[in-house]
Amino acid sequence: MRRARNAKIVATLGPASSDPAVIRRLFEAGADVFRMNFSHGSHQDHRRNLDILRGLERESGRPVAVMQDLQGPKLRVGRFEGGSTLLERGRSFRLDLDPAAGDGERAPLPHPEIFAGLREGALILLDDGKLRLEVTEAAADYAVTRVVIGGRLGERKGVNVPSVVLPISPLTEKDRTDLAFGLELGVDWVAQSFVQRPEDVAELRKLVGGRAAIMVKVEKPAAVACLDQLVELADGIMVARGDLGVELPPEDVPGTQKEIIRACRLAGKPVVVATQMLDSMVHAPAPTRAEASDVATAIYDGADAVMLSAESAAGEYPVEAVEMMSRIIQRTERDRSYRAIIEALHPEPEPNAADAISEAAAQVALTVSAAAIVTYTTSGSTALRAARRRPIAPILLLTSDRATARRLVMLWGAHAVHTADVSSFPEMVEKAAAIAKREGFAEPGSKLVVTAGVPFGTPGATNVLRIAWVE
Repeated sequence: MRRARNAKIVATLGPASSDPAVIRRLFEAGADVFRMNFSHGSHQDHRRNLDILRGLERESGRPVAVMQDLQGPKLRVGRFEGGSTLLERGRSFRLDLDPAAGDGERAPLPHPEIFAGLREGALILLDDGKLRLEVTEAAADYAVTRVVIGGRLGERKGVNVPSVVLPISPLTEKDRTDLAFGLELGVDWVAQSFVQRPEDVAELRKLVGGRAAIMVKVEKPAAVACLDQLVELADGIMVARGDLGVELPPEDVPGTQKEIIRACRLAGKPVVVATQMLDSMVHAPAPTRAEASDVATAIYDGADAVMLSAESAAGEYPVEAVEMMSRIIQRTERDRSYRAIIEALHPEPEPNAADAISEAAAQVALTVSAAAIVTYTTSGSTALRAARRRPIAPILLLTSDRATARRLVMLWGAHAVHTADVSSFPEMVEKAAAIAKREGFAEPGSKLVVTAGVPFGTPGATNVLRIAWVE
């Protein structure tokens, strides 16, 4: 099951992809990581899907990564008389904590934490940004606003406050229950929604306790403002363009996406670009040219993975969407300008042996036309260093830790193999050659660049590089 590309595909499971046969077809079509969206579906649904994926992993002999996406706080207006009201531009409109049904003059907003953060001049966005209010008066239990962009507002529509850091934890009671369930199931990644500050990530990390990798979703301007700290604290970053595209001006989103990808590449952390990548394929068998270009742009920027949401979860063409995304990635990575664009950002190695070895491995592999760079790793740090350099040669990742193999499926260029540990250097080289041949990376006479840490099993101690020949 070797993929003919470096960037990975994350596919969201849902009503359109809950059947074992469809999940198998998604995997065969190119899905590397499967996202379970805990905003939808029951625990029973997610358990069944994970059991299917683990069975597929055993059958294929390939690690399969599973990402749990926590819902986070959902801020919504309350009910209206008649189900909706019309907001007219320039008119005054009040939001308050009174649970009585709203009308053309006011609406219930049952979130005291929003009022606690509001200030005069702040913007309030309603219904995915379709309607906009400007705060003219703010108090602890109400806000008076002026309608900037009007329209019909339905009950229970979402609320965004882009310019305010709200005094609220990103982890609701539902999230905590879902997290405990996901960790019990054995998910490999946990995606955190509604992150505003570094403390939010620290709160989740304490709860996870090393049982899964943490993917921070950057979807709020406050998260962009502390991006470097979030990248340092997270195991990976998701450019969550859904809410980010609501809270930022549309013209700012492309540049912000590039900024996030660049920060992750420099830090050697996996980065995923998500939301509406092939959105028209929810209902159509082919994407628009703009969508194909959108996917290609993320690949040119060096993203580790691109994600399908509704396209694979609820769309009419889930398998076709994965196939299309895989073809776009392959074609982009074969483009003559791809390597020049990727190599324009050359992360400087840290002044340590492990980074020096990883930097040298990429150069040696290029010089001797190696079939692959083979990395032995326990914690995954060796593979992260190798991928950070974005080498031309594919990365064959060997690890005795199954959890590490699964988590690193997300990583650019990495083909993870779970295998027994080695006890000597000759055994290491022999196993590297045998697996490279078995997995379709090499044939007799091929060269491999092998990196490892001696003594074996010491996390982060990469200190050996060797050129090996496949017999």
